[in-house]
Amino acid sequence: MDISVSIRQAAYYHPKKIVHNDYYLEHFDRQGKDIRNFMAAMGRENRYIADPAEENALTMGVQAAQRALEASGLAAEDIDMFVFATQTPEYTYPTNSLLLHNRLGGKHRAITMDSNANCAGMVTAVEQTSRYMRGNEQVRYALVVGCDFSSVHCNPDDEVTYANFGDAAAAVILERGGEGQGLIDSLYYTDSDLHETITFPACGSSNLYREGIQPRDIHIRWLPFDGTVCVDAAIADIRTLLERNHLTPDDISAFCLSQFSLKNIELMQEALGQSKEKFIYVGDEFGYTATSSPFIAFQRGVEDGRIRRGDYLIFWSVGAGWQIPTMLLRY
Repeated sequence: MDISVSIRQAAYYHPKKIVHNDYYLEHFDRQGKDIRNFMAAMGRENRYIADPAEENALTMGVQAAQRALEASGLAAEDIDMFVFATQTPEYTYPTNSLLLHNRLGGKHRAITMDSNANCAGMVTAVEQTSRYMRGNEQVRYALVVGCDFSSVHCNPDDEVTYANFGDAAAAVILERGGEGQGLIDSLYYTDSDLHETITFPACGSSNLYREGIQPRDIHIRWLPFDGTVCVDAAIADIRTLLERNHLTPDDISAFCLSQFSLKNIELMQEALGQSKEKFIYVGDEFGYTATSSPFIAFQRGVEDGRIRRGDYLIFWSVGAGWQIPTMLLRY
């Protein structure tokens, strides 16, 4: 018998500080760069920015996790598996999931694991954790947290990252045999030809202590490329998932996609012939929060009533290099 693994609860957390587009427009105007058209294509207006003296990916992840636990009626002692998805870990050892376990007060008989699929990380983590839970009856509840603290790592001279990224965390509690069908099917598509376009740290971790290394050598390096390059593959994979599960785009209540680019979302909406309301967009408020962005969109859809129990959902994201996971789920 196929055991369902469904989303019991989700939550998100963002810092208090809001930075409006005007700051970035003026910042790059001083450099002789007009980024107004770029900001319009990305769909930005505000973003939440964390203070590195007070917050980081771990602390924001803990806040999101605490909110999810409180809303679910569960305690940390109920969680059998802690997964932390991030491409900007506060520590590489100990793992952030172990520290999450510690901060929340988890039990000893629990699995802890960090994962990194770049911006596709949380979609990948939820998909893979769901599949693991189906095969391990000892895991009834799993807590998956996704958080990237990107703003602190952006090069102030690079408009694609510095003007685009915001900071926030999301948390999802998965339940084995819970309410809802959960994960139905998924697809992965990888094209590694553009693997050199986005690198962090730019110099490679083996060179961090080399004499002469400057901050620009460590910041995220983002070389120019067509940001819509992944759209055709995404549309094809969504259609494939739907066809092999005897569904159509009309059956999908909400599309919870990467919030990297409003333009990409609009291209996917047009190709699939669906209404704008189905494509939940929060990038104007949050900026691009990377790995957490599809699940912030999901929880916003739950909060405003666009997503209800029993709805079919599509999750999609794209990671550097590039790699795209697409997930069909019934909430």
